[in-house]
Amino acid sequence: MTREELRLHEAQDRTAHWKRWGPYLAERQWGTVREDYSPNGTAWDSFPHDHARSRAYRWGEDGIAGITDNHGRLCLALALWNGRDPILKERLFGLTGSEGNHGEDVKEYYFYLDSTPTHSYMKYLYKYPQAAFPYERLVQENRRRDRRAPEFELIDTGVFDGDRYFDVVVEYGKAAPDDVLVRITATNRGPEAAELHLLPTLWYRNTWSWDTGGPERPTLRAGRDSRHAVIEAEHPSLGARWLYCEGGPDLLFTENDTNTARLFDVPNARPYVKDSINAYVVEGSKDAVNPERRGTKAAAYYRPTLEPGQSVVTRLRLSNTPLPVGPFGKDFETVLGQRAREADEFYQTVVPKGLSDDAKSVMRQAFAGLLWSKQFYHYDVRRWLEGDPAGPPPPPGRSQGRNHEWQHLYNEDVISMPDKWEYPWYAAWDLAFHTIPLALVDPDFAKAQLILFLREWYMHPNGQIPAYEWALGDVNPPVHAWAALRVYRIERRLRGKGDREFLERVFHKLLLNFTWWVNRKDAEGKNIFQGGFLGLDNIGVFDRSAPLPTGGHIEQSDGTSWMGMYCLNMLAMALELAKQDPAYEDVASKFFEHFVYIAHAVDNPGEGINLWDEADGFYYDVLHGNGTAHPMKVRSMVGLIPLFAVETLDPEVVDKLPGFKRRMQWFIDNHPEFRDHVEMVSKPGIGMRRLLAIVGREQLPRVLGFMLDEAEFLSPYGVRAVSRYHHDHPYSLRLDGMEHRVDYEPAESSSGLFGGNSNWRGPVWFPVNYLLIESLQKFHYFYGDTLKVPCPTGSETALNLWQVAAELSRRLTRIFLRDVDGRRPVYGGAEKFQRDPHWRELLLFYEYFHGGIGASHQTGWTGLVAKLLQQSGER
Repeated sequence: MTREELRLHEAQDRTAHWKRWGPYLAERQWGTVREDYSPNGTAWDSFPHDHARSRAYRWGEDGIAGITDNHGRLCLALALWNGRDPILKERLFGLTGSEGNHGEDVKEYYFYLDSTPTHSYMKYLYKYPQAAFPYERLVQENRRRDRRAPEFELIDTGVFDGDRYFDVVVEYGKAAPDDVLVRITATNRGPEAAELHLLPTLWYRNTWSWDTGGPERPTLRAGRDSRHAVIEAEHPSLGARWLYCEGGPDLLFTENDTNTARLFDVPNARPYVKDSINAYVVEGSKDAVNPERRGTKAAAYYRPTLEPGQSVVTRLRLSNTPLPVGPFGKDFETVLGQRAREADEFYQTVVPKGLSDDAKSVMRQAFAGLLWSKQFYHYDVRRWLEGDPAGPPPPPGRSQGRNHEWQHLYNEDVISMPDKWEYPWYAAWDLAFHTIPLALVDPDFAKAQLILFLREWYMHPNGQIPAYEWALGDVNPPVHAWAALRVYRIERRLRGKGDREFLERVFHKLLLNFTWWVNRKDAEGKNIFQGGFLGLDNIGVFDRSAPLPTGGHIEQSDGTSWMGMYCLNMLAMALELAKQDPAYEDVASKFFEHFVYIAHAVDNPGEGINLWDEADGFYYDVLHGNGTAHPMKVRSMVGLIPLFAVETLDPEVVDKLPGFKRRMQWFIDNHPEFRDHVEMVSKPGIGMRRLLAIVGREQLPRVLGFMLDEAEFLSPYGVRAVSRYHHDHPYSLRLDGMEHRVDYEPAESSSGLFGGNSNWRGPVWFPVNYLLIESLQKFHYFYGDTLKVPCPTGSETALNLWQVAAELSRRLTRIFLRDVDGRRPVYGGAEKFQRDPHWRELLLFYEYFHGGIGASHQTGWTGLVAKLLQQSGER
């Protein structure tokens, strides 16, 4: 084992708490639902960026390149000032949902460069302009642009012209679980000398202001050390900590309390408030900070002047014991260097040796982004609805407002986030995809995340899994079972043994969730499912989560197919568990039969239901209303999702489960109408294999003909969410005198649906592409070389489906890899990212792709690129 693997085992065995400290600090707490106490639920306006420096948060904290403990009590992060900004740079700035012409968007440049799973070593880069940060210009210009125009980015303002900026690299290394070394390296990239105000800041999350006679207020105070500045910290549950600051910086102390005088014109209860350090540094108000040098927020104030190209190193050390011998001796650099080398050694066991250095770097940064995107997330819905005893009463109607049906939900955990700025809240189906690459480096964390969402304080009593904080009751695709099975198999391959206890725990809770789906989303009992937008946002003609303007309902190709996939995932899990416990054979039979009913219902004109269009050779949603059924012929990912529902039953499994085999055969013999959905083939020396799939042998080449057509779905970089056919042939549905339309939009959305920041009308999305690749591999496992298709469609090259999957994988990874001209497609025409040596190796893992768009640090499901490189290589 590498040293990092030993740390992982110690953390899992609870012999050493290596994961107590990590990058669990959000990058945006303002503008979140948790901080919204407005009458109308307008979260972005209720707690805007302008309030963030002055107003104590209720449920979390945010910062730049920060760390906190696993309960979010004590936080350490970076604050900066260039002498020109109107405010201290304590947090990342971005546009709100209403300010951006394509929804919310962070307007900063920062990069996750490295992290081990235990966060024993971490590295982060922030690029800080030397000119005044153009807050107002970013807001005004984006507000001026409409949805047809691209977003106006920070680099477009000219603040990086002439390289007048600082590169600020923050590294963390753990000498012990509670002894964290911090090295901050600031470099002047500009042509002139420039002063940088550097303020590493330590503070406590405000837990004391919300109850009358609330919990004890923790304390920070200046310590005594003749060589270095020291901040001594004491917390009722976390205990004592010491932050050593190399050299003799000034220590500035205040309280993490709201500046009510500034925000609400109400006198402050205490003279020292959350933004007092800002007042001291930016406004020159020397009496703003506490002269007694104590409080709940403190900063070490460094003011280096850097010559062109010069780097200055600032070192700190956060420890749970005093270090009288000295915190910055030779051991500091020795340990930090050792942790960096141990990170290299660990990833040598994860990243395939045959990859190019460029591909290895892509994998390494994808893992870094996944691990940096862990966040302490706190949300008690009942308390949030009722309000705090020491706060104002909630507005009328709040008890029946957002999330009021989720009063059981209590979240206080470290969770994998889609993006800690744009989406600093979990999303159920995003997280399922995160666990796949996470399982390659930390299977225990991946498993714990999946179990967490099935616990009784997360899952609704009716069996629904919470979606995300804006609407916990929205419906995400049911991919939890798929993720659990994949994580189980990844761990079994890595460790030689699968975690059966994990699989059982997940399986039993998912039985409740599956029942919820059947009862709530198949209202007519026809095995055709609805479900709403199902994570695909604006892909449809209508907002599928809202009542239809036409009345009636939509029978969903994707909703039904997701449920077919869910059945097969549960069947596979039951068969795996039945190897040691025959009791699971019965429930395996149940999921086999349920799948066959769903597959039959997809193409059942006898019931007036036909999601499959025989003339076109594609699947569509069907609109029902006024006694009529109207297929909505949009060629989109909705019609490809039926491919996901595929599974092969091997004789080596089935033959060892005689009860299941007998019941399955009886069902097939006595229901001849269902036989089309159970294909059988006898393999010499193997036995009888059975294929379960919604897309049958006759339909499969026709669907793939669309998917692999470069004039339709297949782009040079993966499968598009909507066919390019709709570029020249937009789909239009006219009902009751109104036109409802879907165009091919390969970049940002021109629609305001779902905040306008998400577009499923053309771009390439990694999660569904990953499932397409896996499905093709499963089809190949059954058909082998007996089924080949032209790839691309119309070419003379016929590939088997494994080869098609590999081609699709390579197209996706090509987004990030340098091409023959040394350019990365992800950055399109952004020349600074393509050519500048201080930018060109830095990667952003966007939410979706036409170039790179969507949330820029969505290393969650786009982190799947690491898994694709690991399993399919780059060539």
